[in-house]
Order: sequence, then C-alpha cells, then structure tokens
Amino acid sequence: MWKIIVGFVVIAALAMVLLLKGGGDVDMTGEKHSVEPAAGEAKK
Repeated sequence: MWKIIVGFVVIAALAMVLLLKGGGDVDMTGEKHSVEPAAGEAKK
C-alpha cells in the first residue's frame, strides 16, 4: 500500500516540475474572484 502512495507523490511532483519548467501558466494561489481581465487578454 505504501508503494502506491509513494508512487503517486513521485508522479505528482514530476508532473509539477515539468509543468513549471515547460513555461505553462501554473497558478497555485487558489480561486480568483476578481473581474479584472487576464494579462494576456487585449483591452478595448
């Protein structure tokens, strides 16, 4: 049983490292409730 938990933690950590190094827009701060446009959106 402990091998399953360790394997899950290792795979999750590896996925996070790959996402962060790959330049993905990973935001670990939680939900956003503001109505401001995202930085990539053009303003009219």
